[in-house]
Order: sequence, then C-alpha cells, then structure tokens
Amino acid sequence: MDFLNGLVVLANFVLIPATSYGAQLALGALGVTLIYGILRFSNFAHGDTMAFGTTITILLTWWFQSMGINFGPLPTALLALPFGILATGLLLVGTDRAVYRFYRRKKAAPVILVIVSVGVMFIMNGIVRFIIGVGDQNFSDGERFIISARDFKEMTGLAEGLALRTTQVLTVVVAVIVVAVLFWFLNKTRTGKSMRAFSDNEDLALLSGINPERVVMVTWLIVAGLATVAGVLYGLDKSFKPFTYFQLLLPIFASAVVGGLGNPLGAIAGGFVVAFSEVTVTYAWKKVLTYWLPESLAPDGLVQLMSTDYKFAVSFAILIIVLLFKPTGLFKGQSV
Repeated sequence: MDFLNGLVVLANFVLIPATSYGAQLALGALGVTLIYGILRFSNFAHGDTMAFGTTITILLTWWFQSMGINFGPLPTALLALPFGILATGLLLVGTDRAVYRFYRRKKAAPVILVIVSVGVMFIMNGIVRFIIGVGDQNFSDGERFIISARDFKEMTGLAEGLALRTTQVLTVVVAVIVVAVLFWFLNKTRTGKSMRAFSDNEDLALLSGINPERVVMVTWLIVAGLATVAGVLYGLDKSFKPFTYFQLLLPIFASAVVGGLGNPLGAIAGGFVVAFSEVTVTYAWKKVLTYWLPESLAPDGLVQLMSTDYKFAVSFAILIIVLLFKPTGLFKGQSV
C-alpha cells in the first residue's frame, strides 16, 4: 500500500503536471522550429505571440460568458480559440508584410532578423499589457476535475488521492490532435510538401516554381495556430499573466534546441525532456521517499534540489549543455 500511495503522489505532482506542461512546451517549440526551419531565423517574439493569441481568446471568452454562452463541462475558451487564432494570424502576416519582408528581400543575415524579432517582441508585449493589464487572469470554467482526490480515495481506499484536472487531459488531447493534423499537412498536402522543399533547399524550390511568399504566409498562419493553442492551454492549466509568457520563451527555445532546431519531431521530444527535467528537479521528494523507503531511512528535509522559483534555470542549464556538446540536438537539426 505504501508503494501505491507513493506512486499516486508521484503521479499527482510529477508525472501528470510534467506531461501537461511538456505538451504545452512542445506546441510552443513547434512554432519556433517551423520559423527557424523555413524562414531561417530564431523568432524571439514567439512568447509574446502566444500571449497575444491568449489575450484575444480571453476577451472573447469573457464576452461569451457574459452572454450566457458556454461549452458545458469544457472551458468556454475552446469556443473562442478559433477567433484568437484568426486574430493572431492576421497580426503575424501583417507584421511579416510590414517588417520581416523588407529584410528578407534584402537577404539580411539571420542575426539581423533575430534583432528585429526582439523589437517586435517588445512591441507585442506592450500591446498585450495595454489591452489586458499586467496581473493574473483566470478564465477557466466548466468542470474543474475529471476525478477529484476525494473520489479517488473513496474508490481505491488509499490514503493519497489522485486529482486529474480537466485542463490537464484537455491539453494532452488537443496537443495530440494538433500535432497529428500538422504532420498530416506537412507530409500529405501539396502546400506542406512545398514548405518542406523550401526548408530543405530554397534555391531548388524556387526553380521548381514554388511561390516563396505563399510559403511564408502559410508558415506564419500555422505558427499563429500553434502559438495561440499553446498559450491558451497553458493559461487554462495555470493562469494568464503577460510576463509569464515572456519567461516561457526560455524553456520553449530550450525544447527546440534540445530536439534539434528545424526538426518538428525533435521539438516535441525536447518539450517533454525540458518539462520533466524542470518538474523533477524542483519537486520536493520527501513525501514520495517517505512512502518508498524504510522508516529508518525516511528523509527529514524536503529533498528538493532547487526551489520552484528557479525552475527556468533548469531550462537555461539544459540549453547551455546542449549547445556546448550537441548543437544539432537529440534529433539531428540544423546546427545553431
């Protein structure tokens, strides 16, 4: 029984949260890796793109709620999500036309585009804060739990209860659907094949008659979808605060680099590697070890390697290690 109780605690505070967080990072990293693979620069405005899409979704969610429109047991934000994606898509395509296209036509070095994306990041950050403010916003509604800790205890008779939140399951399910649709699009559709050809060899793709502006536009629209979905799922699972999305840029880039920049499969794997590393290192293992170790060996302290306040330091450490020893990532991507 002690082993099972320890396993429930581990699932409650490590396995389930890390899986949910990993799915969110994977979606964010997919957006970064698509921009790097096709447009050939690191987009530092990606975190604030997520924040913008989430902001629009939150505003529409509140509007739907005020009119009595809901999605039953599921969050109302899912109804507002397509409109958030549309608004973000318009913003990104407009930004590309107004800013990035000029440098692309000048054949500017990737580092110039990176610097430009930092400027875009600050502008987007300011827009989001102006629209929705700087504080925490909670916009989750519907059924909070699929199974609550109390119900789990009653069903199993264990001392520890497993709580499975609706948003956690929703995150994983939506992430699986989005990734499946994305890979089908990239591998089976004519536009997707054009994007892959453009990524592999731009000059050869142009000689084959592929329209580069169309590829760029479709890429931004896909990135808008990925960023908004990732941002909304993260906001539903935790809460929405603009500065948090700015901070998320580090674990998202770490995920993309760990998997191999430019490699979509690597971005997904990297998201889970970073998420499990962050959660594992910052979790206090005392309760689990108390169940699993003999009483004489039970720890007195928290057995926490690092405070949760420093969880982004884990991403930073992973990023540095990968860049030093395997810059192409776990799955071979483009060297950074």
